Amino acid sequence: MRPYELSVSAAADAIRARRLSPVELVDSVLDRIEQVEPHLGAYVAVTAEQARGAARAAEREAVAGRLRGPLHGIPMGLKDLIDAAGTATTASSQVRDGHRADADSTVAGRLAAAGAVLVGKTHTHEFAYGLITPQTRNAWDEGRVAGGSSGGSAVAVAAGAAGFALGTDTGGSIRVPAALNGVVGLKPTYGLVPRHGVTSLSWSLDHVGPLTRTVADAALVLPVLAGHDPRDPASLTTRPADPLPPCGTDLTGLRIGVPRNYYFDRVATDVEVVVRRAIERLEALGARLVEVEIPMTRYIQATQWGLMVPEATAYHERTLRTTPDRYTDDVRVLLEAGELLGAGDYLRAQRARTLMRQAWARLFDEVDVIAAPTVPTVATPTGQDTLTWPDGTVESVSDAYVRLSAPANITGVPSLSLPVGEDHAGQDHTGLPIGMQLIGRPFGEPDLLRVGHAYERSAPARTLAPPAGGRAGLEPPRGPGTREPEATALR
Repeated sequence: MRPYELSVSAAADAIRARRLSPVELVDSVLDRIEQVEPHLGAYVAVTAEQARGAARAAEREAVAGRLRGPLHGIPMGLKDLIDAAGTATTASSQVRDGHRADADSTVAGRLAAAGAVLVGKTHTHEFAYGLITPQTRNAWDEGRVAGGSSGGSAVAVAAGAAGFALGTDTGGSIRVPAALNGVVGLKPTYGLVPRHGVTSLSWSLDHVGPLTRTVADAALVLPVLAGHDPRDPASLTTRPADPLPPCGTDLTGLRIGVPRNYYFDRVATDVEVVVRRAIERLEALGARLVEVEIPMTRYIQATQWGLMVPEATAYHERTLRTTPDRYTDDVRVLLEAGELLGAGDYLRAQRARTLMRQAWARLFDEVDVIAAPTVPTVATPTGQDTLTWPDGTVESVSDAYVRLSAPANITGVPSLSLPVGEDHAGQDHTGLPIGMQLIGRPFGEPDLLRVGHAYERSAPARTLAPPAGGRAGLEPPRGPGTREPEATALR
């Protein structure tokens, strides 16, 4: 097994045991980027020389016995909304031509202090205002969308071109591309992870979180990111205890909510079958399934758009007037549409959000975690704009992708997407990833990680996405409950 194929957990163990050096790990990931990047387009910029310098420093510290933690020497990518000192934050937009960050964002600074090594900035849908990420191709099928807006981060992790990456999530922008590319995406509780130094789409809906290969990896990254920062007005002043490292597969006593409405409405057959099968596995691991009614579903889309659109337009007010031609057409139209929404519409959306939060709080009196599909369909072919459901309903691809993820943004509760299978429906493709979404009460990340890890330990592991030309040299799937192979002794 080559170093870039290791999960964060396995690489951290190997570095700690001196079987693997940070230099060897970073070099392996940079070689992998060189191999897959021409086909996938995950990165805006690759910071190879900076990464090699940081890896050498991490190696010197490791030799001296000064490991900073489990992320020491681990190569990672940052969505290009997240400032890292000395690098551009382009937001994948011409509006930001010539930009260079003077200082680290809070999360970039915390990762650097923990010893993580930045290998590059990953593509986003322009200013995170979309669910496609058109510059980037799906890690499993280059003819299909990566999802967005954190598409570059998800594809980099899925392809082994980063040990982990950060994304942002305003209506599903971490979880949607995670589901479409077969990786894990965690949107934390609102305010748990500070957003200082992160370009905003919608300040009251934006979250920062990790995309990883495994749930256990997400549990390692989250504690590094979380914690109060007074420079973010929404940052929580109190911090819950760090989530315990997930272990074991026993879910006895945990109540899993299974929605009887909304989350399985207008969902592709393959997605429903695979997710319901995954939920049955949670029951087999000891969880008790409880049918639940999702409240206020008729208001979800209107509330999401009523909050996001005016906040996004307010953020871009100056540049929308001075340099409108530098935005792509789809984003400019959305920003201009925001100018048509009045204060009354925004206030009604805020009121609906308050009522929705209260209703969801009551829902979590009945269950500990809700399990549902992350997105209603697998990655669509590039250029496909709409989906037609069996009942004749026509829905835009973007609306479909955001539909099941938006409630967690509106209410601010944490949500974890993890891969649970693949589809086999099309004649022109097989094996596109399907994700299950776990939703918890505020500060419920430990429950989400526990459930996700238990499922993960009981299921066959998914391999890395292959580069163009097939799976040559990649490890085959492993059986249920097996451990990840250890790194080869490289020292």
